[in-house]
Amino acid sequence: MAQAPTALVAATGLLGGYAVARWTKKRPLGGVVLAAAGVVAAKGWREKAGNATAAALSGAYVVAFAGSHPLAKKVGAWPSVCAVAVGMAAASWAVVDRRQG
Repeated sequence: MAQAPTALVAATGLLGGYAVARWTKKRPLGGVVLAAAGVVAAKGWREKAGNATAAALSGAYVVAFAGSHPLAKKVGAWPSVCAVAVGMAAASWAVVDRRQG
C-alpha cells in the first residue's frame, strides 16, 4: 500500500487541527488532530530519511504551529494557518518527498 507524501500529512495536520478546533469550538480536539498528523508525518520522515531529519522536521512542525498564532494577529487566522501549512509542506517535500520519487 502506498504511503501518502509526508508533505501532505504535515499540511493536513496543521489545516485539519485548526479546522477541527474552530468548528467544534474545542481546542483540545484540534490539538489531537494536529498531534496525530504530526506523529504520522514524523514516522514517515524517520522511515524515509532517518532520525535526524525526522527530529528537524518535527521541530519545524511545532514551530509552524506556534508561529501561526502571532502571524494570525497580522493577517488573520485562515491565511496564517494556510501560510504555515504551505511552508511546512514545502520543507517536507524538499527534504524528504522529492527524493522518494
